[in-house]
Amino acid sequence: MPIRYDNRVAIVTGAGAGLGRSHALLLASRGAKVVVNDPGGSVDGTGGANAVADTVVAEIRAAGGEAVASYGSVSDEKAADAIIQTAMDTWGRLDILVNNAGILRDKSFNKMENEDFRVVVDVHLMGTVYCTKAAWPIMRAAKYGRIVVTTSGSGTVGNFGQANYGAAKMAVNGFINVLRHEGQSYNIKLNAISPSARTRMTEDLINPEVLEYMKPELVSPAVAWMCSEQCDVSGEIIAANAGAYSVVKYFQTEGAQFDPVNEVTVDMFAEAWPQISDFTDAAPMGRSRGRLEARLRAMGRIK
Repeated sequence: MPIRYDNRVAIVTGAGAGLGRSHALLLASRGAKVVVNDPGGSVDGTGGANAVADTVVAEIRAAGGEAVASYGSVSDEKAADAIIQTAMDTWGRLDILVNNAGILRDKSFNKMENEDFRVVVDVHLMGTVYCTKAAWPIMRAAKYGRIVVTTSGSGTVGNFGQANYGAAKMAVNGFINVLRHEGQSYNIKLNAISPSARTRMTEDLINPEVLEYMKPELVSPAVAWMCSEQCDVSGEIIAANAGAYSVVKYFQTEGAQFDPVNEVTVDMFAEAWPQISDFTDAAPMGRSRGRLEARLRAMGRIK
């Protein structure tokens, strides 16, 4: 059976162009009713134009789907509340939230003004927080929800000139790491997409040789799956670019364990560094406290 979203209501932020537009069109083509949110500003977040969101709404309606526009900025708490309320006022429910809105203000950290750091964090991190916070009680009451956040390799591996962007993108990973536990008993799944695609935000950053293959519509299938009833995972990061999909994990080495009863010196740490940094027996990070307790138990320090 093909995956569909009939009778489901979705919100996609930053849906006026690029990845957001692609996500919204795909969800709508499979039956979802979609709130297309976009203030229509420039890449750096300045300005605005309602026509950006209106154009995508018109595309969805022309294809036989249902959609309404929302023009508020996710970085404004009241506007974010209004985005969520648009879904409730129009269709009386909310099942899917795709936190896609974003801006760029790239500069080396040495030259970056604190205001440029704050504004980017406000959109990427706080915009995700505000929208999710407004959607959370609705999804809890329905005992169903699918939330997608947008992370980036600029956070997980870094990219010159994007300290503000990378910090915000790593922060949303920590956000869903916590909420996946809080949403578990309510059937609310939260996952992250780590996309790479040709958009107005990235076209000057991607290798020209691969640019033609970096289509936004090749990211959206992964997002759509995370938005579906069939999605049975939470807290995952899925990377998607040019038709390639993979799961991103944080790994922890087996490391070294010193007896905590005795003094541990910096010299001891330095001597053990090759063992501490040896990834031979590394495993995806879970609850490191469980590993610690096993070690201390083996040493006879706890029962």
